This record gives sequence, C-alpha cells and structure tokens, in this order.
Amino acid sequence: MIAIAGSKGGCGKSTVTLGLAEAFARAETPALAIDADRQLPNLHVMTERDRGPTIADLDRGADITEIAQPHPREPTVGIVPAPKSSQAFEFDSLDERLEADGQQVLIDCPSGAGPDVVDPLAQSAGVIVLASNTDRTLDAAETTIEMARRLGVPVYGAILNKCSEIPEPATRWDGVPLLGCVPDRPSPLLNDDVTTAFDEIVETLATQTASDRAPPEYAGDRLPIGIEELDYRLGGGLSPGSVVALVAEPASQAEHILYRATGVRGTLYLSTQRSRENVRRAIESAATGSGTPTTRRVTGDDALEEAASLIDKLPDAANLIVDPIDELERRDRSAYVSFLDELKDRMVETDGLAILYCLEDEPPNRSATLRAADAVFELETVTPAADADIEHLLSVPKYRPKAGLSETFALEFAGDGGVAPIESAPGAE
Repeated sequence: MIAIAGSKGGCGKSTVTLGLAEAFARAETPALAIDADRQLPNLHVMTERDRGPTIADLDRGADITEIAQPHPREPTVGIVPAPKSSQAFEFDSLDERLEADGQQVLIDCPSGAGPDVVDPLAQSAGVIVLASNTDRTLDAAETTIEMARRLGVPVYGAILNKCSEIPEPATRWDGVPLLGCVPDRPSPLLNDDVTTAFDEIVETLATQTASDRAPPEYAGDRLPIGIEELDYRLGGGLSPGSVVALVAEPASQAEHILYRATGVRGTLYLSTQRSRENVRRAIESAATGSGTPTTRRVTGDDALEEAASLIDKLPDAANLIVDPIDELERRDRSAYVSFLDELKDRMVETDGLAILYCLEDEPPNRSATLRAADAVFELETVTPAADADIEHLLSVPKYRPKAGLSETFALEFAGDGGVAPIESAPGAE
C-alpha cells in the first residue's frame, strides 16, 4: 500500500491518488484507490460513484471485490469510499484483509498530522508526499516527511502538484526522491500533459530501489535535536557533549522543542517549576513526536545539588533537559558556574546532549549560561492578524564550531500544523 499524504488541505491528494491509480492501470497494473478521509471524502465524488459501501464494510465480512466500485474511465481501477462518520474502522492489518494480490493499493490520506492520518499512514508500505508551490504546503510536506520517518514508513518520494518546476525548498529535502511535477491544467485528469506526468511518475516508482527510499544517514558523530529542519541546517544535529541554551518567551510554545527532543533518545527531564505529573501530562498531550522521559522536579534551597546529583547518574548518549534553567540561574554565581562546569563535563563524558530552557526574564546569571552553551537557539513567536497562522521563527546566533547560522527559519508546532504524537523512546534510567 502506498499512502498519498500532505499535511495541508487543498494540495490535491485526491486528484493525485486518482491520477496515479489511472497511470498504474495504463501500465497494466490494476489499482485500488481507497479514501481514508472520513471527514471530507472525495474520491467517490470525483468519480461519480456511490457513497457506499465503504472500506468499513470489511469489518462485517465483505470482500474488497464487493466494496470497490469500478472507475468510470479505467475499469481495472477500483474506488473504495472512506468510512462514514458513524462507522468505526481501524486501518490495522488492512493490507492483509484486502487480499489484493497483483493490485497497487493507494490510500488517499486526510489532511493534518493527527491520529486520522497516523492510522492509515502507519499501515502503508511507503508514502508519497504531496505539495504545491506555496510556502504552506511545502512546510506541511516537511511535517509529513518527519511524521513518516518517526513511524518508520519509507518515503517513496515527493510529487509537486500544480507546478511546472520543482520549488527550491523541495530540493533541500534530504533522502526524499523528487518524483516529478504535475502541471496545473483545467480538468487535470482529462489533460494529456497531466496524464503524461503521472505515467512518468509511475515509471520512476517502478525503477526505485530500497536505497532510493532510505532516510538520510547523518554522520555518526551527530546527535539530532528531533526537528528535521533544524537538524538539516546543523548537518544532522549537534556534536555529542553539546550544551544548548534555548532562549524564548513564556508564550512561545518552546516546550514543543523540548518535548520533541525526548522522542529522539532517552531523556532526563528536570523541571524547576512544574510537578512531575504536570510535565508528564503536558508531554503526553502535546501533538509532537515526544517520548517518555525520566522526569524529576528540582526546587528549593538544594536545587543545584539535587540537579547535579541526578545529572551525575546520566547514562551514555542521553538527553538532559532543564525546564526552565531560570530557577537555578538565581543561585549564588560561584555555585552556579561550578554547576555548569560539572554539567558540561558530564555531557562530554557520556556523549550526551543538554538543552537548557531560558525564559526571557534575564535572571542574574543568564550571561554564564549563554557563555557556557555550545549553541544558542532563539525562538520568537509572531502572532499575526486573525486570518493568518502563528509564526515561530528560530535563529541560531551562536553555534560552535561556526559563529552561528545567519538565516532565521520557521518552525511549526502542534495546533498550527505541527506533528502529532507518534512513538516513544525509552526513558533514561
């Protein structure tokens, strides 16, 4: 099964699903086009088929040959409508239940990055990511790529819909083959130029190898943060032993960077303000690829000593997160500087990565934190007019061995196009 996915609505997933199904049929491979979007089902509308039966009828013992309706122009293409809102249906083991030997199955996924997308995507053999030549769909495509990789689903490639040439941002998607551009034409599925584009894409898919679809392998001496756009710009991540100062205002949603980092490797999460239970609930409810960190609260007069004791027990190659570091920065300067020295030594000893969350209220020892950090990330959140999306802009003014990354770039968080919960990494012991 191949999932056709793109987090932004309106990028043409249904059109591309049908276009590919027809192209497979022309290449003498029967195809099934299955609609997985129960909220906005479209495949049956575009092909003028009945709303039912739906894929959910497999649960009552129906055979796929009873459910699939023939495509009006390509009789070897079957159209399978999405479950109705009243029908409960899980996509687990769908491939086994289809019994569609010799057929190419295509899943038209819903928009977004929530559980409705994760369910069919996780069951697919691979995903084709869709975007058009707009910033929103290109950003959303990166979200889909990251989501697929966290699920362990190979990315077969990207299709640029309504494009005459590949947009520049798409050329920077590491390990994502660019399958082709589908031109913008009226009645696209009846247009010769569009038909040719889909035929060429299917031909490219037929010649792909497993290595073509493999995710990028970053250098073994890099630790990814867990945010694909940032890791890409850092050449795969940061060097083992690094300390990061993440500087942001309280309303910036910077916690999503922390939560996503917990999904990359085992993490010790030290909270200086919230209880362990509140941190756990926040991570579980955040729509990011978060993990299950070991969480401890350090506060009071002995906070530095408690934190140092916990850090001393960190295993190799683990994350350390301090959220926020402000409470510790308010301690005696000499004691705090000694704490930073010990923290840095421990990160180097264990080949770990520390992220110190710095709220922008400038406690007395903030300069010591920034000086000790190997990298400083500054996050700014811009709240536009009511009809526009919130923007999260990240800059890296300090980064060893480089002076910093000159370009400011956008990130997306949960609630404005971010990534849904997918899988967990083991917590640090």
